[in-house]
Amino acid sequence: MSDTVIEAKPANPKADEWADRIAAQQRGGMSVKQFCKEQGLTEYSFYAWRKRLQEQGSVRFALVERNSRRQERTAEPVLELVLGTGERLRIGTGVDIATFRAVLDVLRG
Repeated sequence: MSDTVIEAKPANPKADEWADRIAAQQRGGMSVKQFCKEQGLTEYSFYAWRKRLQEQGSVRFALVERNSRRQERTAEPVLELVLGTGERLRIGTGVDIATFRAVLDVLRG
């Protein structure tokens, strides 16, 4: 069985594009100034979009379904939520469903 990824279409493609850029900068560990220079972006736009996305509290996630044999072999999380800020929430097997729902409710604001 292969991995299945389901992702909802973004309501605002430009916001989704900027969320990806901001996450890439954070993952890369590069300064905002250097990242913007390499990507041909202005720092002003970068910071403005980062602030806008943080204020929205936008949450994007993908549902990843894996076969049971692969889950037993690895210690990887079963589900990973990537927030608009680039932060990641990893959920492993055996998570309490009530706690998980509470976390999702908070993220949805």
